[in-house]
Amino acid sequence: MWDYNDKVKDHFRNPRNVGYIKDADGVGLVGSMACGDALKLMFKLDGEQRIEDVKFQTFGCASAIASSSALTELIKGKSLDEAARVSNKEIAEYLGGLPEQKMHCSVLGRDALLAAIDNYRKKSRGEQPEEVQVASDVVCACFGVTRQEIERTVRENKLSTVEEVTNYTKAGGGCGGCVPQIEELLTEINASPPPVREAQPKAAKKRLTTIQKIQLIQETIDREIRPQLQKDGGDIELVDLDGDMVVVSMRGTCSHCKVASFTLKFVVENKLREFVSDSLRVVEASSAEAGDEA
Repeated sequence: MWDYNDKVKDHFRNPRNVGYIKDADGVGLVGSMACGDALKLMFKLDGEQRIEDVKFQTFGCASAIASSSALTELIKGKSLDEAARVSNKEIAEYLGGLPEQKMHCSVLGRDALLAAIDNYRKKSRGEQPEEVQVASDVVCACFGVTRQEIERTVRENKLSTVEEVTNYTKAGGGCGGCVPQIEELLTEINASPPPVREAQPKAAKKRLTTIQKIQLIQETIDREIRPQLQKDGGDIELVDLDGDMVVVSMRGTCSHCKVASFTLKFVVENKLREFVSDSLRVVEASSAEAGDEA
């Protein structure tokens, strides 16, 4: 477990501004469920074009939740130009500091804010908005980190080593295959980006028996979901399968986390639909039991 200070723990256990804005003026979604950190940020402007309300939904570690909470507090009441100047360092400083290996969580928050502002401005110009901040030139395939993200983070935080880049962006922290390219970016930041490979179409999922489905669900939980939850003291257990309804029980820190419902819907359910069946839906054991009693 990481050694978090009291303020980080407070924002993790009691995150501010968690939720959803139905008619948000700007929406930004960044990160990757596969790497364990994803953040959706929404804001609403008042008549003076200042941020009147801001909400977030996130999946990630304690630092990711705390950083998202801190960011929303920092930008309330600001104009978009003022909010855009909030740096990831300010987010970390507001929290009293983050472990060096967790600085990427503060960067994630700033990226989500910039994506939400870009989303609003595109809509204002009559362009087709995108909730997801899309960028080509992926450098780190393990964590979906792009050249643009690395370049901006290196410049803003004056990074000089691969280890620092990994701490701030996660790039290079997986298989390590992108380390040589990160080294080149550190010394020649304006080098020509590598070509982007087209995504391969997914193979059609075959029809599964109930036993096969249960086995595949358990394998997916063990391989794709549990390792990320366990990093910060959480866990998940497969309880039952009723048709297409997967019943799970959240354990450890996940059992009392305020964003557990987001984790169930946008992480657990999405992963099981990706690797097992598009028709699956996930519920927590207590909710399933309440439905049976009704």
